[in-house]
Amino acid sequence: MKKYILMVMSTVVLGFTSCSEDTLDEINKDNRHPSPDMVTAVLQLTDAVMSTGFNTVSGDYAFYLGSLNEQEIGVGNNQLMKAEMRNASELASSTTFNNTWNSTYSNLLNIQEMIRKVETEVPGNVGQFDILGMAQVLKALNFGVLTDLHGDIPYSEALKGQEIPQPKLDLQKDIYTGILTTLDEAIANLDKGVALKTASKQDILYGGDAKKWKSLAYALKARYLLHQLAVDSSVLSKAKAAALKAVELGFDGASITEFNGVNCDNPWSAFIWSRSYTASSTTVADIMEAYGDPRLPYYKYDGRNPKAGEGNKAYAPGVLATAQVADGSLAFPAWYDLGSQPLHLFSKAELYFILAETQLRSSEDATAAFQTAVESSVSEIMDLFGDKTDAAAYAASLGAPTLKKLFEQKYIAQSYDEQVETYNDLRRLKAMGENYVALKNPNNTQSGINRYPERLPYGNSSVLGNPEIKVAYGDGTYIYTDKTWINKGK
Repeated sequence: MKKYILMVMSTVVLGFTSCSEDTLDEINKDNRHPSPDMVTAVLQLTDAVMSTGFNTVSGDYAFYLGSLNEQEIGVGNNQLMKAEMRNASELASSTTFNNTWNSTYSNLLNIQEMIRKVETEVPGNVGQFDILGMAQVLKALNFGVLTDLHGDIPYSEALKGQEIPQPKLDLQKDIYTGILTTLDEAIANLDKGVALKTASKQDILYGGDAKKWKSLAYALKARYLLHQLAVDSSVLSKAKAAALKAVELGFDGASITEFNGVNCDNPWSAFIWSRSYTASSTTVADIMEAYGDPRLPYYKYDGRNPKAGEGNKAYAPGVLATAQVADGSLAFPAWYDLGSQPLHLFSKAELYFILAETQLRSSEDATAAFQTAVESSVSEIMDLFGDKTDAAAYAASLGAPTLKKLFEQKYIAQSYDEQVETYNDLRRLKAMGENYVALKNPNNTQSGINRYPERLPYGNSSVLGNPEIKVAYGDGTYIYTDKTWINKGK
């Protein structure tokens, strides 16, 4: 009898133990921070696209480079004023681009997680080659911006977390090889996934259309091949072939159109409205005026009617009195006052300017590609304001291009929101001994010393946390003397 009672009690105790363990497991479960694998890669795509546009392509990089390129004037008696005056304490400081440096690497970590989930066949991601290809395109684009602006960067050991907390600096030459390889892999995966349309709702760029992503991959190939022209003339034919393939696939631009100007603002508009740090530049306005450009009244916007303006103004670069104005009274490009204007990751105009350049340098007729580029750029601006100006007629009036005419028109077109690529163009042309857009800021040289950066400084978080980057950064003045690999020339 005692033995029976003991057996029953043991069973009851074991039952309580089992319940207690289940309860403890449930209590100890972290519902607020689930495993990354609980979120499928497709659900990460929207943020990856938006962050690429909002933080990397048109964030602090573009705001500051607008001043360096003289596509806008830095004003406001603060950071952009200092940039306008080419103040080394602003431009060479590791804190200036720290936020964008961090956000771009953070976005790349998100993108790399997308790639990992598909490649390792995490449940919910198996066979989603379209998502894999999209993530690889975004990876190439984000690393492309980082290396173009900073030169040697963490690449092969980056995104490893605590496994490699202090990644080495890779040579820009090797990074370029990696970027082009990634784009080739993306193209292959997009071919595999062309019929899937896994990301129709989450893809704010192309609605899940893998063919359009493939056209963007070829456009990016053309860009990054052409970037190397100063150090490798053999890339010219490859860049032209990639551009033609993008055209064949129907590339019509890659733009984020989610902004409404009410509770979701284009980053340029948010920047202007909150800071009033940008004004119109005579460097752009004078070129526009010389061509009779229909965009000129919109570029010199006085805050009222963008076309009102006999009295609308543009301002000479590098003038302290102008740069100190902080009350928002200066004219600035009207498209920044909408809040709802599309944001380019890669414009149709850029692709056709690339194609036209490769054709011109190959002694081929580039008229059609050049005029398509100009028409695309002009019509985008006219459409924003309901302007019925015939963009095609204006483009045709320019006739056949020369390299000077091409780069002047590209410079104007990229004053919309592609200042990063203008900076890349200006340095590449300088490395090739060519100068088609004359920069006029007198502060670019001070006491015989160059104060126009050859590259941008590393982010402060890496300067403080990574000994190799700290050594490379030094006191920051290397940005005025050390050219990146693609801009050294032969």
